[in-house]
Amino acid sequence: MKTLKSNRSLLAVDGDSLAHRAYHGLPKTILLGDGRGGGAIVGFANFLLRLYESEQPRAVLVGWDTLDVPTYRHKAWPEYQSGRHFDQALLEQLALLPGLVSACGFANGKAAGYEADDFLASAVAREERRGGTTIVVSGDRDTFQLASERTTILYPVRAGEMARITPAEVRERYGVDPKQVPDFIALRGDPSDKLPGARGIGPKGAASLLGRHGTLEAVLATGRFPAQAEQLRTFRSIATMESSAPIPRLDDQKPTWGRAASLAREWQLNALTDRLVARTAAVRS
Repeated sequence: MKTLKSNRSLLAVDGDSLAHRAYHGLPKTILLGDGRGGGAIVGFANFLLRLYESEQPRAVLVGWDTLDVPTYRHKAWPEYQSGRHFDQALLEQLALLPGLVSACGFANGKAAGYEADDFLASAVAREERRGGTTIVVSGDRDTFQLASERTTILYPVRAGEMARITPAEVRERYGVDPKQVPDFIALRGDPSDKLPGARGIGPKGAASLLGRHGTLEAVLATGRFPAQAEQLRTFRSIATMESSAPIPRLDDQKPTWGRAASLAREWQLNALTDRLVARTAAVRS
C-alpha cells in the first residue's frame, strides 16, 4: 500500500446530503442561464468551498447515490426508503454536480448499486490502511459508524454550523461505540429509511442490549426476538456501509478553481463565478 506524501486529511463528502440541504435552504429563484434551477448547485459549491478552506484537505472525494438503480438494500428490504419523492429541479441539478466536482479538480464516487455513504466508507477504509486521516461530511447519522481515532465526522446541525463527531461523541449520543452503530440501527430502527427495528425496542433499549451483549448476533444468541432474527440481520446489513465500493485513486490534489469558474460562467451563475475567480486569484497571490 502506497504511503501518503501529505499529513493533511482526506475530505470525503456525501454529495447528495449536501445537495439536498442546499436545495431546500436556498431560494428557488436561483436559475441557470437556460432557466433550470441552480440553487442546489450554488449552495453545494458554497459548502464545498467553505469546507476546503476550513479543512485544507490533501484530496477531496464526493460520493453520490445512483437514484435510478436499486441497491442490494432495496432488494433485501423492498420498503427501504420507500415513498421518497424528489423534485425534478433537484434531480436535474444532482445530474450536473459531479461535473462541478471534477471541474474543481476533485474526485467523484458513483456506481450503480451503491449509495453515497458506501464511497465514504471505502475512502475511509483505504485512508486508514495507508495511515492517513479522514474528515467525513454528511447529514446522515449512519456515518457515525465510521468515527475512529483517524476519522472524524462533520455533521450539519444548523445553518453554517457543523458538529465534529468523534468516537466519544457517538458514545455520548447513542450509548454505543461507532462499530456498534449498525447493530444499534437494526435494533432501534430507522424511520427515515423505513426500517422498523426490533418490536418494543427504542434507542435506550437498543443501547442497553448492546452494552450487555456487544453485538446483534450475541443478542440473538440469548433467544431474544426469535421471530425477527433474520429480519434484524437484514436491517444490520442494510445499515452497514460497504467499504469495498469502487473509488478512484486519491492522490494529493491541487484544486482547479479556474476550470470550475469557467463552468459556473457557462451556467451563468455570476456570483458563484466571481467567488471561484477570487479563489483562483488567492491561490496565485
